[in-house]
Amino acid sequence: MSFDLQLAGTRVVVTGGTRGVGAAVVDLLARLEARIVATARSLPPSGKKAVHYVTADLSTAEGARHAADAALRHLGGIDVLINVAGGSSAPAGGFAMLDDAEWMKELDLNLMSAVRLDRALLPAMIAQAAGVILHVTSIQHALPLPDATTAYAAAKAALSTYSKALSKEVTPKGVRVVRVSPGWIETEAAIALVERVAAQAGTDQEGGKQLVMQQLGGIPLGRPARPEEVADLIAFLVSPRAASISGTEHTIDGGTVPTA
Repeated sequence: MSFDLQLAGTRVVVTGGTRGVGAAVVDLLARLEARIVATARSLPPSGKKAVHYVTADLSTAEGARHAADAALRHLGGIDVLINVAGGSSAPAGGFAMLDDAEWMKELDLNLMSAVRLDRALLPAMIAQAAGVILHVTSIQHALPLPDATTAYAAAKAALSTYSKALSKEVTPKGVRVVRVSPGWIETEAAIALVERVAAQAGTDQEGGKQLVMQQLGGIPLGRPARPEEVADLIAFLVSPRAASISGTEHTIDGGTVPTA
């Protein structure tokens, strides 16, 4: 039995599309023959020929506007927007280390980048009475780490709440809004973190990985998720196969969040 996701020819924008989960999403959708615009702060060393790359800093209003305009010009419209871009550069040390500037950096990247891009691209979806918006949140909004992720976790919590409100508004107009909430994902940045932790603890890479998982309270699956696994979930949720799914959040964390 075929399980075609029916994404060939679909006009898709992927933010943060050159690294980690974003790159995995772009790679999968390209194989599924979607038409893709991928945004990033800088072009990848070797991009895919089937993908149109747009350089933009989505943490700024100007960057979001540039990315939206470029995507609409290239695609002639939009069917799916996948907001992957996010991250944290806040210093460790708890609340006292987070001044207004640090808070605004976290909010601009992890909340406002999606809000601004949605606002720019939603009118085209509403006009055609069809579309999908997917926001990548994080289990950090349920399990924040006070030493290092307070502002990031708060921004992702706001993104989750905003997504739910948006789904109530635009789903009746034909636009689905869904969320994917990853736990620890084995991206390039995660591997670098493991190596730093391992070096500080005087252990090997596997020992470093175990230490990170202990800090998260354990991962019952025994390993972080892979970017490709998150991409598989995202591709399904934005496909016509998931046409009845809207307003929901889908956790992919190997069982890290200790709730039903």
